[in-house]
Amino acid sequence: MFGDPDPELVGIRPKTLIKPGSQEPPPMKILLIEDDRMLADYVAGGLRESGHVVDHCEDGKTGLFAVAEAAHDVVILDRMLPAVDGMTILQTMRASDNLTPVLILTALGEVDDRVEGLRKGGDDYLSKPFSLQELIARVEALGRRPARSRQIDRLAAPGIEMDLLRRQVRVRSREVRLTSREFQILEVLLRNAGRVVTRGMLLEAVWDYRFDPQTNIVDQHVSRLRQKLGEAEAASVIETVRGIGYRVRG
Repeated sequence: MFGDPDPELVGIRPKTLIKPGSQEPPPMKILLIEDDRMLADYVAGGLRESGHVVDHCEDGKTGLFAVAEAAHDVVILDRMLPAVDGMTILQTMRASDNLTPVLILTALGEVDDRVEGLRKGGDDYLSKPFSLQELIARVEALGRRPARSRQIDRLAAPGIEMDLLRRQVRVRSREVRLTSREFQILEVLLRNAGRVVTRGMLLEAVWDYRFDPQTNIVDQHVSRLRQKLGEAEAASVIETVRGIGYRVRG
């Protein structure tokens, strides 16, 4: 069985930091909608061992909410789900112009089933039983694909939405006005959601410092950012990782 990496150490590598304005996709954030808990743990464990962030929903109702609430790089979708079936989720996504790549993962493996899934908006189809290595390879290929919606113009975390084109931040539909530095800090944290971003990484990404100026400039700006988000009831989204830096929940 696969084990989860230490969450305090994930992503503490300056080379992998996604900086403001980057056109590279952020680290793979995957939504797994699968009602079989044992299978879901197996798949999620393998994806996390490969360095990816995984959100898991056990039924179609919570899965439908998750695809609407937060941005993901790839969705792994079981067809036969309680509450709301997988094809309904897929059709709802496409009807609302959500073009996130979807890998359909199901026991329904007949040709007609595969054709239906792909014609209704699926990007790939994998039948159970399957090879975990093949699943990971297919997911990573979907994440690299320059698809219709791959240009990033919005970032999101629970309750927060950032519009990169309009340079706006909204918390539960309420606009929060940020300075340029505060916006850049939040952008870096959102692009690296689920990973620890060190103070040194923020200094380089936001201030272009490649040395430690021996000040608490980062902490001061994060404190002001939290204060503004707190007025809109979202201060807790930014977590402090003691002695290291900050993290936005993925």
